[in-house]
Amino acid sequence: MEKLQAALARARNQRDGREDQTKAPRRRQTGLPQTVPEPWEALEKVDLSHAGLRQHRIVAHDAGRGATNFDILRTKILMQMQQNGWTRLAITSPVSSSGKTTVACNLALGLGRQGNLRTMLFDFDLGDPSVHEYLGIERSQRLSDVLSGRVPLGDHAIRVRDNVAVVTSPEPEPDPTQFILSDRMETFLNATQESYQPDIMIFDLPAVLSGDRARAFLKTVDCALIVALAGRTKFSDLDACEREVAESTNVLGVVMNGCHPSAMPREDL
Repeated sequence: MEKLQAALARARNQRDGREDQTKAPRRRQTGLPQTVPEPWEALEKVDLSHAGLRQHRIVAHDAGRGATNFDILRTKILMQMQQNGWTRLAITSPVSSSGKTTVACNLALGLGRQGNLRTMLFDFDLGDPSVHEYLGIERSQRLSDVLSGRVPLGDHAIRVRDNVAVVTSPEPEPDPTQFILSDRMETFLNATQESYQPDIMIFDLPAVLSGDRARAFLKTVDCALIVALAGRTKFSDLDACEREVAESTNVLGVVMNGCHPSAMPREDL
C-alpha cells in the first residue's frame, strides 16, 4: 500500500509542473428549496431488500460499523463538492471489475441518510449496467428510450429513499456511445437538474481504459472519483486513468477498494 501511495504522490508532483488540473466549477449550489419539487414527489418509491443489498456488499443503507468507511468517504466528498459548488460526480475506474458500482451505490445510499440532501444515482455504464441488480430494481423501459425522449424520466426513475432517486439501465445498449456523444445528453442532464433539483448527481460510468464512453461523458461532470482494486489494478493503468480523467474534469480522489490482509498489492503497483 505504501508503494502505491508513494508512486501516486510522485506522479502527481511531476504533473503539477506540467499542467493545472483544477478547472473552474460549471455551476454553484443554491441550497435546498423550502419545498420538495413536485416531479420528485411524484416518483414511484420502493423499499429495497436488505438481504439483497448485503449480497452485493451494499452496506451504507443504514448506519453501523459496516457503513463507517463509506460514511467517511461520503463526508469527504460532500465537503469538497459543497466547497466548490459542484453537483455532478462521476465514478469510474481504470479497468472493469474494480468495484466502482459498489462504491457508487453505497455512496448514494449513504448520502440518503443526510435528510437535507437529495441525491440521484444514474447507471451510465450503458454497455454493462449493473446498478439495477445491486439494488434489486426492476424497470421495463430501456434507458435509451428515456435519453431519446420517448419515455419521460418520471416514468422510469425510482425513489429508494425519500431523498434518493435511481435511474437504472435494465439491459445493455448495443451502441452506448451514440447517447453519450449526443447533443441531447447535456440537455437531458440540465433538464433533470432543473426539474428534480438534486444536490448531488452520481454517475456510474464505464472503466476509462476499456473504451471511449467514459472519456466522452466526463466533460459533462464537475468531478470524478477513481476506484482501483488492491492486488489487481496496476499503477501504470491507474496513472493513465488519472491523466485521462484530469484532461476532462477535476479528479476528486482515488479509492483503493479491497484493502484487507488477503488483498495485498502486487510488486508492480
